[in-house]
Amino acid sequence: MRIGEVAQRAGVSVRSLRYYEEQGLVWSERNGGGQRRYTEDVVDRVRMIQQLFAAGLPSRVVRMLLSCVDVGTAEPGLLGQLEVERSRISERITDLLAARDRLDDVIATTRNPPAECDPKWTAPRG
Repeated sequence: MRIGEVAQRAGVSVRSLRYYEEQGLVWSERNGGGQRRYTEDVVDRVRMIQQLFAAGLPSRVVRMLLSCVDVGTAEPGLLGQLEVERSRISERITDLLAARDRLDDVIATTRNPPAECDPKWTAPRG
């Protein structure tokens, strides 16, 4: 599969694929004309890489994690680091959920403002 097709199917730019290859996250073979050729399974791998980057993992951790995926096991030291990253992601999820709840409150208030927020409402005199 050519680089443009992989990029389109995985939802990334060609530049991202080149970066992933430079970082040792994906690999390709070159045909006689020097064009990159990828195997079918690289699309799922690129999608996983995108998820891991979106979660905030740096490329060095992603590379270590992918090596574990490739061989099916993790070294104890790496396992501890992955558990730390998982905890960090969980905390981020909690923060994002709280931010979403705040946003829901603002949306609800904007759609149904309390009477004192209505520009036609006047405070009682007294």
